[in-house]
Amino acid sequence: MCGRLANTLPNDAMAQLFAAQPSNSLPHVPNFNVCPTNLVHVIRSGESGRHLIPMRWGFVPHWYQSVSAGPLLINARAETIAKKPAFAEACRGRRCLIPATGFFEWTKDIQDRKLPWYIHRRDRAPIAFAGIWQSWGQEDPINTCAIVTTQANQHVSLIHHRMPLVLEQKDWPLWLGEAGKGAASLMQPGGEAVLDFHRVDPRVNSNRASGPELIEPFEPGEVPAGPLI
Repeated sequence: MCGRLANTLPNDAMAQLFAAQPSNSLPHVPNFNVCPTNLVHVIRSGESGRHLIPMRWGFVPHWYQSVSAGPLLINARAETIAKKPAFAEACRGRRCLIPATGFFEWTKDIQDRKLPWYIHRRDRAPIAFAGIWQSWGQEDPINTCAIVTTQANQHVSLIHHRMPLVLEQKDWPLWLGEAGKGAASLMQPGGEAVLDFHRVDPRVNSNRASGPELIEPFEPGEVPAGPLI
């Protein structure tokens, strides 16, 4: 599962890192609380090279009559992506990268309160999630995307049983279809030493919360900066 992101990387830095031509209408950064249906940054490869463009986070299959006509598909399971009617075609020919600086997952305490955790690369480098995309609609198409997930490795499983597919830079060309076939071999849980995590303020439980304090370490003994949601 991957249900909330943070992205603090400037647009020009993202374009440089991924060697991509940036769009003129990219989402605002920094954003410490990127929610499903928000626009996210996406790197897509084509005949003219890589492009950094905005997409709606929430994959919309072509048969949906509206963007909300069915379940909100923010994630695609690696184990079934090639067989699911919603994702199979995109998995074969519309793969992308979705950059972020981190993402959030939740556990619960003995009082059943949601406890948020911020997960980031241990080396503090930006994360490149494996994604798939779909253009939905005829007259005014909307580009939509989902993040590919795998079973969690042992380290991340302390927080959640699923994790997003995190790609290393050497694997970006293969996932984007620039280096031939074989992208399925990348759909494995990431290395145990790649990601790390820490507790963060319960304010991030609200979609309306914002600010850099949302990703800063939060000690359980502290008084929360806002109410638990």
